[in-house]
Amino acid sequence: MSGVTADITPDKAPARAWLPGFLALAAIWGSSFLFIKVGVAELHPVQLTLYRVVAGALTLLVVLAVLRDRLPREPRVWAHLTVVAAFGVAVPFTLFGYGEQRVESMLAGIWNATTPLIVLPLAVLVFRTERLTVRRAVGLGLGFLGVLVVLGVWEGIGGAHFTGQLMCFGAAACYGVAIPYQKRFVAGSAYSGLSLSAAQLLLAAGQLAIVTPFVAGLPPLPTELSPGVVASVLTLGALGTGLAFVINMRNIRLAGASTASTVTYLIPIFAVLIGAVALDERLNWHQPVGALIVLLGVAVAQGLFGRRKVRPVVGVGAPAAPAAEPANR
Repeated sequence: MSGVTADITPDKAPARAWLPGFLALAAIWGSSFLFIKVGVAELHPVQLTLYRVVAGALTLLVVLAVLRDRLPREPRVWAHLTVVAAFGVAVPFTLFGYGEQRVESMLAGIWNATTPLIVLPLAVLVFRTERLTVRRAVGLGLGFLGVLVVLGVWEGIGGAHFTGQLMCFGAAACYGVAIPYQKRFVAGSAYSGLSLSAAQLLLAAGQLAIVTPFVAGLPPLPTELSPGVVASVLTLGALGTGLAFVINMRNIRLAGASTASTVTYLIPIFAVLIGAVALDERLNWHQPVGALIVLLGVAVAQGLFGRRKVRPVVGVGAPAAPAAEPANR
């Protein structure tokens, strides 16, 4: 899921100071797809998301208390965060769960990498927070070509596997709505990113608590689940949805936003490796090829091969959280 952006700043520490945290974050967010796959084996996707978000919210509330930070107090901020909680947390987390009932965890990780391709046109056309340049247009074209390759459209459209891929793409599309929405309506607030993320998770937990009984019934008690599923839920929530945000903030502080944001390119690599090793999953040849085209398109659109720009950090493991303006989300 989406993460944090801030102004470009020069590297503030040598690589040995931030690289371990950088790789840990890529591994945490990349492994989230494995834990989702394990969780949906016994839990309905909505129930899995509810448990995950509650665990993440409790984790960030503890961090808030330790750091003596506080939740937002302005009703306007809470109103906008309600939208972000839905599109940046509740709906995409659930869609990835539905998708992974039908597709491999590694393929879900690949689809997560398409988020920046959706962020840019929405930021340009809807929220008016970005400008469309020739370079960005070329990058978008390459990226969506990669999407078609990942889908394997020449093999025909239909079936549960294709539907699962569309659900994962829909999850990435939700992130694509949440990120520019935050820049437009939330990023200028005086609250810390930690405070805003904790509020998002609390709101998402409330939304899911209302919806879950009607969609999936009351969730089973943890004692009714296998130890592997319980461990997966706790890891998804406490580590992937909670503490990963703290690690990301540390990476930005030590390495600068530009360097920290390149974790986007490692997440699908970790997702593929972990899925292959832990679940013995395999991909068709066109899926990793399409993923490389997608990442190339994202790199071109974000100016990785030219003058460096601020780029959003995108991963499934943490809720979208804005930094103080000016930020390029």
